[in-house]
Amino acid sequence: MANFLIVEARFYSHLNDMLVAGAKAALEQAEHSVDVITVPGALEVPGAIALAAESGRYDGFVAIGVVIRGETYHFEIVAGESARAIMALTMDGIAIGNGILTVENEAQAIVRADPAQKNKGGEAAQAAMRLLELAGEFG
Repeated sequence: MANFLIVEARFYSHLNDMLVAGAKAALEQAEHSVDVITVPGALEVPGAIALAAESGRYDGFVAIGVVIRGETYHFEIVAGESARAIMALTMDGIAIGNGILTVENEAQAIVRADPAQKNKGGEAAQAAMRLLELAGEFG
C-alpha cells in the first residue's frame, strides 16, 4: 500500500468533483491511501506537489484541474506552464499522473472528467501508480 496525494486546482468545482472521484476510485481500488488538497489554480499544482514531495509523506501524486480556453493568451500560459512544471518534477523522479484537462469548452471537459465516460482522473491515477511501480523496479 502506498500513500497518494491528489492535488486539485479547484477552479471548476463541478468538473473537479468528477476528476477527483475517478482518481480516488482508482487509487482506493488498488488499496492505496489517498489524501486530497486544493490549490487556487493549475499553476499552483506543481508547487504544491513539490512541497508535499519534500515532506516525504507521499509516494505518488495525481494532478487534477481543468483549464478551458478563453478569449486571451492566458490559456496557453496556464496549460503549458503547469504541464512543463509537472513534467520537470516527474523527470526528477516524482511519480505524478497529470490529470489537468486542457480543453476548448465545458462540454469537452465534462466528457473527459466524468468517470462514466473518459475518466481522465482515473487514468491519471493509473499513470501515477505505474510510475511508482517503475520507480520500485528501477530503484
